Amino acid sequence: MRKNIVAGNWKMNLGFDDAEDLIDQINEELENFKSNAEVIICPPSPYLELTSDMAEEGYFSCGAQNVAQWNNGAYTGEVSAQMLDSIGVEYCIVGHSERRKYFNETSEEIAQKIDRLMENDIIPIFCCGEALEQREAGKHFEVVENQIKESLFHLSNEQIENIVIAYEPVWAIGTGKTATSDQAQEMHAHIRSLLEKKYSKAIAEEISILYGGSCNSKNAKELFANKDVDGGLIGGASLKKEDFIAIIKSF
Repeated sequence: MRKNIVAGNWKMNLGFDDAEDLIDQINEELENFKSNAEVIICPPSPYLELTSDMAEEGYFSCGAQNVAQWNNGAYTGEVSAQMLDSIGVEYCIVGHSERRKYFNETSEEIAQKIDRLMENDIIPIFCCGEALEQREAGKHFEVVENQIKESLFHLSNEQIENIVIAYEPVWAIGTGKTATSDQAQEMHAHIRSLLEKKYSKAIAEEISILYGGSCNSKNAKELFANKDVDGGLIGGASLKKEDFIAIIKSF
């Protein structure tokens, strides 16, 4: 059985005290009910050790927002997978559209980052998705397929089973626009069919595919009800305790 997952991507937000308070508040809420989803908190990198330490005593897992494609070396400002592993990070987002757009990350670099994470037993949350003009041109399936093939299809059967995929239509990130329930299910089913063709139906059915893109407390239940939507990669709504907990409770 594949996991239901709700991952909060805090991006570059919150001061240290506010971050600690929010983690405390989320953890207290999680303590009071049995969640049907694994909860992951992905804070900015200065707060990873705090989050990891609190996760040990709590009801959630710690995830990073990025990782270097190198093991070590003279790469000022970068953080390696080995470093993340050494402080207890369990998950790491890779290939987010903001990394692709603002930092010009290529599929080749993303594939290298995934390899480094795999070598250190950290589960990648691989992001893929199309821009508005690509969807309007009817190229959304092709764009997502190419991203998946270029960054994931070098992995073995055993490795791909340890991947989480997040479909994030770029036109819905931080815009307030959301893919309809039908649009989300259609793309998630397409992604699962690609995995089935490359690997097997059994493997495809084991991989969690999350929806990211203005998922919030009002639309999460409808999105998560779809057969191939296994949760969400949550942006802005993960910074508000009430909204994030409501999304978790949508399963």
